[in-house]
Amino acid sequence: MMPANRVTFTTLVTFADPMNKPARYSEDFGSIAAARRQGALAALAMPAVVLGASYLGFGAFVRQSGLTLPQGVVSSATGWALPGQIALIEIYAVGGTLVNAALAVILTNARLLPMVASLMPVLRAGEAGPPRLRHYLIAHLIAITGFAIAMQRAPQMLPEQRLPFYQGFAITLWLTTLTATMFGFFLAGMVPLYVTLGFVFLNPLYFMLVFIADLKHRLRALALILGALLGPALHLIDPEWGLLATGLIGGTAAFLIDNARRRRSHGWRR
Repeated sequence: MMPANRVTFTTLVTFADPMNKPARYSEDFGSIAAARRQGALAALAMPAVVLGASYLGFGAFVRQSGLTLPQGVVSSATGWALPGQIALIEIYAVGGTLVNAALAVILTNARLLPMVASLMPVLRAGEAGPPRLRHYLIAHLIAITGFAIAMQRAPQMLPEQRLPFYQGFAITLWLTTLTATMFGFFLAGMVPLYVTLGFVFLNPLYFMLVFIADLKHRLRALALILGALLGPALHLIDPEWGLLATGLIGGTAAFLIDNARRRRSHGWRR
């Protein structure tokens, strides 16, 4: 018989979830501090390389658009969403108004709202009570890279270690992008512009590779497949709203299909 005090990497923990079923957690870092360190180490792998390269391109774009280094760094520190930052600079470059810029950034970054709404309950699974300041601060650092990694790994972690892991992951990535923005600004002109700006497009390729790992989850696979099918057609119909319509229609359809299959499955079991 295994000794009661033996610590194993795979830990079986029973907790009060909505279905009152035991859950198996395959990642136990041993402590809150260790979870935070592991999050930082996870960020310093491929996510930091890809996102850092993208922000090198963004830093060069800032300089080419006539903005200053402090403006570019503040944009990365406060916006921290590359599509919204690029939209802001493009509108500035063509002489757009502040209202136009604000609306463009709001619409571009609206995709972050459902990410925050779905990820924060997962990160706070081991906590009780109302949100605190640290929760609002970490919500600011929820973006597509962290969201994709956290939704894959956090469910396998002990609930009390999820938020510290994401803190280490997101803060490390945030600091990486600030540094890359500065380097990109100074590197502008040293290499061809199309090379530095090409770094920006590494992000979508990386996201696609990350999401491919989600194909084992039926709901996510349905959403990805429907999005891939609907995207080109809706873009031809309306290039301005096609992407938004693809996400709305594809995601909603995937949810309804998966929900109907779950109901039929429960009905057959009864």
